[in-house]
Amino acid sequence: MPLLQSVCRWCFGEIPLPELAAWAVELGIDGIDLLHPHEVSEITPFGLKCPVTAAPEDESGLGCIDKAFNQTEHHQTLWRIYEELIPAAAEAGISQVITFSGNRDGLSDENGLENCARGLDPLLALAEQYDVTLVMELLNSRIDHPDYQCDRTHWGAALCEKLDSPRFKLLYDVYHMQVMEGDIIATIQRYSKYINHYHAAGNPGRHELDETQELNYPAIVRAIRDTGFEGYLAQEFVPTWSDHKAALADAVSRCR
Repeated sequence: MPLLQSVCRWCFGEIPLPELAAWAVELGIDGIDLLHPHEVSEITPFGLKCPVTAAPEDESGLGCIDKAFNQTEHHQTLWRIYEELIPAAAEAGISQVITFSGNRDGLSDENGLENCARGLDPLLALAEQYDVTLVMELLNSRIDHPDYQCDRTHWGAALCEKLDSPRFKLLYDVYHMQVMEGDIIATIQRYSKYINHYHAAGNPGRHELDETQELNYPAIVRAIRDTGFEGYLAQEFVPTWSDHKAALADAVSRCR
């Protein structure tokens, strides 16, 4: 069986959501990532799901990539945000809610790990109640997100081990981890039990999955399948082809 595939909304943000949903159906895509819960009703008539919801954020910016769970002063606000988001996601049929570590801001990896665990642990019972899994995204800190703390797979896996809950897993972004550590297939094989979702893009540049980039996606997808993974791989590349639909179709084909 091929992997379930989805497409990240923001990469095709200029396309009206119903039109993108129609593309997805035509191309054999199963869902659209990173919608807010209130947007899901626009894609359900197409038979699509939203596998993971967009990041929450309050008016001060807390909950975004650089201000999140690794700083204890953010926890009270984040708890309020996620206590609203988790039930809303469940009501919209979204099974995963994205989380971020936040930037180091001088914090050691050990202290950041401890703080993230302290911030996330109180939300796990609520996630269990609503049958939702929190997923923390692995992002590169070399190019796209300077100073981001959850920038290595082993650090994210250590957080999973510390929380020791099926309601907390990782979102493994192939592009970001190629930038940070490479060794993609071996890393997936080693840490597969902690990974609940994948994002895909070419490197360098985070563009199409074609011959202009260095990652061998058919081999990566085979490795993911061989781990027994049954979740989604989402296309999260920034299209450069003039025909964005053709670019998406090509990426989907390479990952099938």
